[in-house]
Amino acid sequence: MIGSCFSEEIGNKFNDIKFNVLQNPNGILYDPMSIVDALSSYIENKTYKTENLFELNGLWHSWQHHSLFSGIDQNEVLEKINMSQVEAHHFLKKANFLIITFGTAFKYQLKNTREDVANCHKAPAAFFEKILLPTEEITSSVLSTLTALEEFNPDLKIIFTISPVKHVKDGVIENNRSKARLIDAVHDVADKKPGAFYFPSYELVTDVLRDYRFYKTDFVHPNEEAVNFVFKKFCENLLDESSKNIMAEINKILDAANHKPFLKESVAHQKFIAAQLNNIEKIEIDYPFINLSKEKKYFLSQAHR
Repeated sequence: MIGSCFSEEIGNKFNDIKFNVLQNPNGILYDPMSIVDALSSYIENKTYKTENLFELNGLWHSWQHHSLFSGIDQNEVLEKINMSQVEAHHFLKKANFLIITFGTAFKYQLKNTREDVANCHKAPAAFFEKILLPTEEITSSVLSTLTALEEFNPDLKIIFTISPVKHVKDGVIENNRSKARLIDAVHDVADKKPGAFYFPSYELVTDVLRDYRFYKTDFVHPNEEAVNFVFKKFCENLLDESSKNIMAEINKILDAANHKPFLKESVAHQKFIAAQLNNIEKIEIDYPFINLSKEKKYFLSQAHR
C-alpha cells in the first residue's frame, strides 16, 4: 500500500487481520508524482547516497521520504532508507496487489533545482514552487509506471483509491479541483489498463456518509467509524468468500484476545483459553502463512500450569 495517510488507516486494518502488507516504504506520500517516483525506485532497487540527503535544523533528510526517516546521523538515515528500498523491491516483486491512494494533485518543486519534493520537512516556503498537476500529466506518468510494473511483476493487480482527507490548507476550491483531477486521471488509467481497478473510498465518505460527524474534530480526517465503513465495503466487494471466512475466524481470535477475564484460574476461563489455542492450531495448519504468534503467546501466558 502506498500513498496518503488514509492509505495507512486502511493498511492498519489489513495488518490487524493478519494480511501480509507492506505500507509506504518512503513514508506517507500525497501527490501522484511522488508516488510514481517512489514505485520506480523500488522497481530499480535504487540505492540512495549522501548526495541525496540534505541537512536542515540539525537533521539529515531526504526530499523523497517522510521525516520518520530523518535523523542526526547521516549514515544511519541512509541505512534506514536503503533497507526500506530493498524490502520494497523484494515485496513488490512478489506482491499480488498494489493499492495506490492519491491525496492531492498539487506537487512541490525546489525552485533552485526543479527537483520534485515528496515532503517539505518544514523548510521555508520560499524554497518551493507549488504546482497543480494537469490531468493529462498525471495520467501519462501513472500509465508509464504501470507499464514498468507489468514487466517487473506480471501478476500484480492495481487498485486505485482517492483519499477522502480534505486538503483544506490548499483552499476549499483548490481541494475540489485537485480531487477532480485525480479522479479523472485514475478513471482514465483504469479504463486503459485491464489489471487496474478503482475503489471509491473518496465517494463512500464524501457522498455516502456525507456528514461531518464521520470526521475527526479537525473536520479534515475521516474518523474511526468512517474508516471502518470504507474497510467493510472494501472487504464485501473485493475479497473472495474464502478470505472472508478466514477473516471471520481470525476476528474471533482477536476478540478473544481482548477479553478481560474475571478469574484467570477459573475452570471456565481455562476452557476458553484451550479453545482459543485449539482454534489457532487449526488456522496454523490450514493457513501456515497467517502469523498468529502474538495471540498464541498471549493465550499460553493465560493457561494454568
